[in-house]
This record gives sequence, C-alpha cells and structure tokens, in this order.
Amino acid sequence: MRRADRLFQIIQLLRRRRRAVTARWLAEQLEVSERTIYRDVRDLMTSGTPIEGEAGVGYQLRRGYDLPPLMFDAEEIQALVLGARIVRGFADHRLAKAAAQALSKIENVLPKRLKPVLEESTLFAVRTREAEELSETLETVRGALMTKNKLRLAYRREDGEASSRTVRPLGAFFWGRRWTLTAWCELRRDFRSFRLDRMEGVDVLGDTFADEEGKSLRDYLVTVGGESLLDH
Repeated sequence: MRRADRLFQIIQLLRRRRRAVTARWLAEQLEVSERTIYRDVRDLMTSGTPIEGEAGVGYQLRRGYDLPPLMFDAEEIQALVLGARIVRGFADHRLAKAAAQALSKIENVLPKRLKPVLEESTLFAVRTREAEELSETLETVRGALMTKNKLRLAYRREDGEASSRTVRPLGAFFWGRRWTLTAWCELRRDFRSFRLDRMEGVDVLGDTFADEEGKSLRDYLVTVGGESLLDH
C-alpha cells in the first residue's frame, strides 16, 4: 500500500469509529507496525488533520471533519453496486430509488477506465415477492426510526396470538430473508424484536421520544454483544 493510500485509510478508519482507537488497532487493520502508525498519525496532525489523542491513549478524529470527494477503486465500486442492488432487492421502494440515484451520482464522477466496473458488474440481488409486500411497512418503520416517533403495532405472534403494542423503534435489522424491528416495548418494559412480516398494522403516533439510559439501541446491542455495529 502506498503511503498516501495508508494515510487516507487511517482517516477513513477514524471517521468510522465513534470512540478513540489505539495505534495497535490501526496497525492491525492496515497490517503495518505500530511505529508506522505513530509516524503517520504525527504527520497527519502536523499537516492540519484534526486528530485528537496521543500515543498510549488512543486517537479520534474531531467530529464534523470531512474529506473532499475521493475516487474509488474497482473492488469498492463492486461493493457499492452490490450494496445498492441488495437495497433495491430487499428494501422499500423509496430506499431502492435512493440507491439507484446514488449509483448514478457515483457513475458521473468515475473516470472512463472505471465505468465498466460499475456498468458491467455481474453481482446481483433479485427482488422477492416478500420484499414487495413489506415495502410499505418498512418505509413506515424507517420513517419512525428517523423521527423517533413511537409506533403502535398490530402484531401476530408465531403461535397465532394477536396483540397490540406501543413501542419505541430503535433499529431495523435485515437477516438475509427477514426484516425485524428492535424496539423498547412499553407493555413489557423491555427490549423486544418484531418481524415485519407479522405486523398486520403499523401506525405512527404523534408521541416522540428521546434516548434514555437503559432503553437505547446501544443499550440493547450491549446486551446481545453487538455494540460494534454502531462503529460503522
């Protein structure tokens, strides 16, 4: 890896993490020595990159810092194409349209030599009937996740029992074939996961909520050992 590419990757890794990371962790990710990381971070800081921290403590990129538009390599383009096609295959109509628009924007800035990588990608995700049927429900859930509005669910469990729940939506998870909503259930006073395909009705309530200790998505992920999901 060229040094310029390594410096860029250090910035990208720091951007993706919400907490300070050690030189050892950066060295493992980039497969270089810690001494190399110390030198590179020092040079980045000297050049004006707003990295905070020090050796032995950890490094963190100041919030709000961004980089100018940068170019993708061939594998990154394939990853973006596949990601967009998975979104088109399994997400709701609005998100599918947004994915297509994002790819179009990327195509517009690609150099001529890389355009075939995007245009001729042979990685596909096929839209299923189940995804089509869940489109409206997923769009409603996504909207509530963004605005932090409570939801009232008409839900049917696997055993056929129907129930009505008022929940604080925290996160939507895609499991390859199924979508689930993780939420704080006001009836059970605990975290619960609900399959979107078992929701017989979803109403967005006027009540909004703020994160509370013990009731947030991070709290849930900590309980299941998945807190690293929030670092990307």
